[in-house]
Amino acid sequence: MAIDVEKIRNIAVIAHGGAGKTSLVEAMLFDANATDRIGRVEDGNTVTDYEAEEINRNISISSALAFCDWNGHRLNIVDTPGYINFIEDTKCCLSAVDGAVVLISGLSGVKAETGKVWKFADQYQVPRIIFVNKMDKENADYLNALDSVEKTYEIPTVPLNFPMMMNDSLAGVIDVVKMKAKVKKDGKVVEEDIPDAFKSDAEEYRKKLVEKIAETDDDLLEKYLEGTDLTDNEINTGIREGSLNGTLIPALCGSATDNIGVLQLMETINECLPSPVVRAAKVPIKGKDTKSGEEITRNPEAGAPLSLKVFKTIADPFAGKLTLFRVYSGVLKSDTNIFNATRDSKEKMGNMFYLLGKKQVPVKEVGPGEIAAVAKLKEVLTGDTLTDPGNPILFDPVKFTDPMISYAMEPKSRGDEEKVATGLHRLLEEDPTLKFHRDPESAEMILGGMGQMHLEVILEKLKRKFGVEVIMKTPKIPYRETIRATANAQGKYKKQSGGRGQFGDCWVKIEPLQRGGGFEFENQIVGGAIPRQYIPAVEKGIIEKMKEGLIAGFPVVDMKATLYDGSYHNVDSSEMAFKIAGSMALKKATPNAKAVILEPIVKVEVDTPEEFLGNVIGDLNSKRGKVQGVDSLPGGAQKIAAQVPMAEMLTYANQLNALTSGQGMYTMEASHYEEVPAHIKQKLVEEKEATKKEE
Repeated sequence: MAIDVEKIRNIAVIAHGGAGKTSLVEAMLFDANATDRIGRVEDGNTVTDYEAEEINRNISISSALAFCDWNGHRLNIVDTPGYINFIEDTKCCLSAVDGAVVLISGLSGVKAETGKVWKFADQYQVPRIIFVNKMDKENADYLNALDSVEKTYEIPTVPLNFPMMMNDSLAGVIDVVKMKAKVKKDGKVVEEDIPDAFKSDAEEYRKKLVEKIAETDDDLLEKYLEGTDLTDNEINTGIREGSLNGTLIPALCGSATDNIGVLQLMETINECLPSPVVRAAKVPIKGKDTKSGEEITRNPEAGAPLSLKVFKTIADPFAGKLTLFRVYSGVLKSDTNIFNATRDSKEKMGNMFYLLGKKQVPVKEVGPGEIAAVAKLKEVLTGDTLTDPGNPILFDPVKFTDPMISYAMEPKSRGDEEKVATGLHRLLEEDPTLKFHRDPESAEMILGGMGQMHLEVILEKLKRKFGVEVIMKTPKIPYRETIRATANAQGKYKKQSGGRGQFGDCWVKIEPLQRGGGFEFENQIVGGAIPRQYIPAVEKGIIEKMKEGLIAGFPVVDMKATLYDGSYHNVDSSEMAFKIAGSMALKKATPNAKAVILEPIVKVEVDTPEEFLGNVIGDLNSKRGKVQGVDSLPGGAQKIAAQVPMAEMLTYANQLNALTSGQGMYTMEASHYEEVPAHIKQKLVEEKEATKKEE
């Protein structure tokens, strides 16, 4: 039996790394009796951090699902990663939920990654509740944390409780909506009257709460200004409407590890975050009709045509692929034939289940608004739309950021190339932010990801899940060569060794083209100086020599070659002879053509807190970078635009982390090629000579 869609709350728990998301999920599951104990991240026994790499590092690396039933509602909870290397996974999950709980540390307030996940939530118009965590720690400051949110994101926060500190420790919270104290006694939270010591603070919080609610509605404001107190119903309605409309954000505080403030947070989730029905009324479920191409809308109703979207894939070498999905409309049953609108292919649904971390709870049917998983679908990948074959719809896929960092790889054991490629392709299904290819120039296997830690984790998984180890190396820079001057030369190949000889003779002019001009070949032979059938061979010889490079072994670009004279022998001339002659002509012309080496330049955008701006700009300058401009971002952050040689950016993720205490972020994309400075050219030529000697 499908769950009543009105009673579903699909929420993501989002924050910067280390804010306590996984601990909060543990407390919520325990309070709802979904688990019989609260696991600890440090002990490696939490429900949602179950991968070996997460347990070893004590951080969330991959988003994980959990669910519980509480106060008549089904809470589907997605515990998301907060560290920048894994944050794209959070973006995908936010596309599949209806609300979010944003954790802010009471110690640090808003951090750089908070801004990233906040932006994702804005992108998908996801309503939010704030939970200021770690209020049990010394120096935690509730109001300071909320102030950092208001200043950074320019939205009012409405505290629904405040910490109840007794003898320098967190004894509970004061609920300023119900005007009750929620105190922890003997491991359980009990509701009591507010102690006298906290009554004046409670009145002050309550007054500010009523003011902020009144400001959201003209009728309530008029009533408030006339001196009439708002009813509890008006206050609750105001909080709910403000939350759903995004005009204010309900805020609560507590301690996830001590399980204080968590029950009130769960009440607020049920009250202030939308069901799939309410969410669809605010943000309609839109897609494209795959037949007509027109935009169509789906309603979260059991009787509507079936539509669902995949928001995560988990690769397992033993259990096979696990596909996590959200049903938007209709009811999905096991063994249903379904259409993959993204890949234009058919699938048959197998056994379905709800996930509680890695625990699987079988389910026969999944209704609108529900989140579940299915094993062993063949062609389905993250972002795919699955739909009723007779009424197909295609939802927009999530767009992921391009990889920040790339490394070359080679297997530790010879002959393991195939195992590496197979394992990585399985992990690529699980993680769409990974990019893997074989470089056509260097023949290296190149793996790109969101940072060094991201790639290290992937290679640990490759070893653990697929039994193959690799060595990471810095990839080769795709340098190019070109010429700066026009030069002419003769290429003459003559070989006589008894019997038929070889003869090819050509005169070639080479000249530079503008940057990006590629290669041009012009034939100016007149009067049959070289027979027509040999002319393509001259071009082929020049192209092959260009691939080998003129000075340092890098491919030659932006050059025009003109064949204008030559001679041939009736018997000894051949395509091979003219191919060699073409290659010789280019080689001979090189000394007069002023050959240079070009290096790739990348366009870089760096986001950094203002306090690190000078350090980051200085570092970019030291990398031969050219800063193009600096723009202010919300919350006092700065965005630097620069152009930097790719060779200087290979390990930038680690350097930026060190420069900005882990708060800086950057994107990088290919821009253009520029001539390398003389000292770097000299070094590259010397490396080529050294390699030649070794060979």
